[in-house]
Amino acid sequence: MTRKTTSLAVAALLSCFSAFGETPRSDDKLATLRALKIDAATITSVERDSSATKTVVKLVLNPAKGSNIHVEVWLPDADQWNARFLGLGNGGAAGRINPGGLAASSAAGYAVATTDMGTAPNSDSGIGNPEVWKDFGFRATHLMTVVAKQIIRAHYGRAPELSYFSGGSTGGQQALQEAQRYPEDYDGIAAAVAAHCRTPLHAYFLWNDQILKKCPFTKSQDSSVIAAANEFMASREIPIAAGKFVSDPRCTAQDIEAVIALARKKDSTLTDEHAAALRKLFDGPRHAVTGERLFNGIPLGSSIEASHGHLYLFHWVFGKDKKLEDINFGADIDTYTARLAPYLNAENPDLSAFAKRGGKLIMTLGTADSVVPYHASIDYYERVIDRLGGLEKAQSFFRFYVVPGLAHGGGPGINQAPNLLDAVRAWRETGTAPFALTGRHVENGKSLWEMTIYPYPTQTGWNAATKSFEPADGKRGGVERIAERFRPAAAE
Repeated sequence: MTRKTTSLAVAALLSCFSAFGETPRSDDKLATLRALKIDAATITSVERDSSATKTVVKLVLNPAKGSNIHVEVWLPDADQWNARFLGLGNGGAAGRINPGGLAASSAAGYAVATTDMGTAPNSDSGIGNPEVWKDFGFRATHLMTVVAKQIIRAHYGRAPELSYFSGGSTGGQQALQEAQRYPEDYDGIAAAVAAHCRTPLHAYFLWNDQILKKCPFTKSQDSSVIAAANEFMASREIPIAAGKFVSDPRCTAQDIEAVIALARKKDSTLTDEHAAALRKLFDGPRHAVTGERLFNGIPLGSSIEASHGHLYLFHWVFGKDKKLEDINFGADIDTYTARLAPYLNAENPDLSAFAKRGGKLIMTLGTADSVVPYHASIDYYERVIDRLGGLEKAQSFFRFYVVPGLAHGGGPGINQAPNLLDAVRAWRETGTAPFALTGRHVENGKSLWEMTIYPYPTQTGWNAATKSFEPADGKRGGVERIAERFRPAAAE
């Protein structure tokens, strides 16, 4: 049965109930969903949960041999549905579905779906399997979206009025892939600390891993280096940040040398070998033969310990037998890039189709994040500006916020970022673009302070007279661009 005939059959069933002045009973709705035919999919479960306020649909998608994508769709009762669909992103290497996000979103009135991105039972599923690469890179999220909308129409008898996507880290990669590859899927997208420059990012992880295996840092030494960066950069900060975190880690080679010297002055355990390692860590990976930029380095004021690991992508290409320390940054990186980057990277700056249909996009990064560092997102936004013809045109549908002191799930500065989904939804539905957003530093469930943040390139300034935050002119760019050949064109 085609999608068209399926939709007609469902519509006919619903019209029968309507003709007799009735609405379908719960068991009728469940039967309708269980009988639904979806291309290359198997519905494995349709159940009404014990609280009797929602229906949960589980299914497996197999769009190609070697592809095995799990999807869950949670459907609040019709009288509680806000007429909106929400797609949720995953995290890390995915491979599982987080019921917590589904439950919270369903309780808020959304018909909501998420996917394991095709990497179950664990990341080893991608070893030598290009279909998993495609699923993880882009396909699982798009197909989840298509089937969720089909299920929503079958369940409620109508399509969602508006559709949104929200994700962070790997979920941010999913978010930007949707805006770039499938601009018709969503009306609004929230992309938090997005891991969109995927293969260069993991080259950075490997670079750091190889350095730290040869010259490890203790937790105390890591803290000393962070403290030195905070102290050195303090003169450039507003009072709330000075000496506590770095709100703008863009820096020069001279700044890096000064931070290393200050760290060694305050911590005598940091040796010449540590200093040499820090220079490489702060600079970031380059191609061993050509010297081209692969990714930038660890941001000043962020954790060295958190900046490595996550090396499963190299197993996908080279297998489990090849030692990670033997992977070189010449021919091996070229092979790795050629095989994975066209599927995994979300680097296309042409968002004109998404903008043309009225889509709205908000993206963030954290300045203290060494897991998904700030450089690639600043550069991506600058390339969007260039592609679309100026900052004003980009900001008409795409706002980007640099969040001071935010790490990857916490941080010394703002550690409770603004609710991006609420902001993007308000923008899409009222037409009022967001400007000042509020971030908080929370400890033990208590908000200790708040900070206003503004869309890039505007930075947060401080008015001493009024003792309040105010927008301040910020610089554009200021990061070294990753070589274009490590960001090749997308492929299907």
